[in-house]
Amino acid sequence: MDTDQRKLFVVGDVHGHLAELARSLHLADLIDSDGDWCGGESELWFLGDFVDRGPDGIGVIELVMRLSDEAAEAGGSVNALLGNHEVLLLGMHRFGNTTVPGAPSSRSFERSWLMNGGLRSDQDRLTDKHIQWLTSRPVMTLVDDHLLMHSDTVAYLEWGDTIDEVNDAVREVVGDDDLTDWWECWRKMTTRYAFRGTQGAETADQMLEQLGGKVVVHGHSVIADQLGVPPEQIDGPLRYADNRVLAIDAGLYSGGPCLVVELPYS
Repeated sequence: MDTDQRKLFVVGDVHGHLAELARSLHLADLIDSDGDWCGGESELWFLGDFVDRGPDGIGVIELVMRLSDEAAEAGGSVNALLGNHEVLLLGMHRFGNTTVPGAPSSRSFERSWLMNGGLRSDQDRLTDKHIQWLTSRPVMTLVDDHLLMHSDTVAYLEWGDTIDEVNDAVREVVGDDDLTDWWECWRKMTTRYAFRGTQGAETADQMLEQLGGKVVVHGHSVIADQLGVPPEQIDGPLRYADNRVLAIDAGLYSGGPCLVVELPYS
């Protein structure tokens, strides 16, 4: 594929809001009025957090899975990263209310799942096919000098020194039944705000130098929270840390828009 011709898009945290996602993809000319892929050779990446807090997380996952097949047939691609809420969904499914060994207080995936907007309907509809697809997702990737990740954290580097090492390490965790490792995965991916403040640009530079790329693109941390404004006021992504970082989670679950962002963003 000629990367000079194909378009690149990213989508942040959808959190079960299937109708809003479909509407935004349609406005971006990536799906037609029937919900089928019409983006041709475009490349679309979802940055995780399909589930929890909204009505139809499994419906969102199934849409992304279907569009991935349809885009491939058209010469394009639809891909997805694993978000912390996917780890939570799967951890709840696998471990339920089992207490995490060695935790300083009583902790379990069920407790965290309930505290973070988990929906029983998502658990009830989760199938082996969904689980297999989710556990095979990467947690970060490099596309056209954009380092894509779900969480705005440097905790990823605790799993490895390269993108492949990080992805392989997380896949090993979610492919196994070690509750302690699963909990650490959830904990690391819930951390945030690594690129804020006076040292934010330097931290971003260090991560980009280590893993590659020129701009970090992330979801996870709601733009409105970073700016201290209502989510309804957000109408686009947030570029910060001396332009080294682009945040794309507009807080869909709390009243913000569903952003479909074309990269490079200007």
